[in-house]
Amino acid sequence: MPLTSHASGRYAIALGANRRGRHGRPAATLAAALAAIGGVIAVSPVISTPPIGPSTRCFANQAALIASDEPPPVLLDRLKAIEAAFGRRRGQRWGARVIDLDIILWSGGAWASPGLTVPHPAFRTRAFVLAPLAAIAPGWRDPLTGRTIRHLCAIDRKRRAA
Repeated sequence: MPLTSHASGRYAIALGANRRGRHGRPAATLAAALAAIGGVIAVSPVISTPPIGPSTRCFANQAALIASDEPPPVLLDRLKAIEAAFGRRRGQRWGARVIDLDIILWSGGAWASPGLTVPHPAFRTRAFVLAPLAAIAPGWRDPLTGRTIRHLCAIDRKRRAA
């Protein structure tokens, strides 16, 4: 998708869905969420992944790079409002969901505040985040480890194969 904003800040966002919602199947929900987020610079292909936890439905996962000058907490509030508008209801951890939107990385580096940590604390060990992100931002460096997304993806593959 083309750049739709002149904002100087960049974010990597992970998107996931495994339940039909008002926008249809999970992949259609991801597309609708991207339109709602706006400022899209790049989008990965959608991948299907097995669920973590109690859900029995596979997830449609995707990553996007967006342009936004919003500080991380303001963007998080907007993403949570989009989730609610799409029908997301808080409930069982790792349960089925219409949409899940997470801030993974921010061009401003690291951020920590109550309720939000950037980079996302678990992204380095989640293939369903790393693989889509590597498709669109392989050279983006984790501000805490200094490793590129491509390198983190390789480390995760090796860890899972062991």
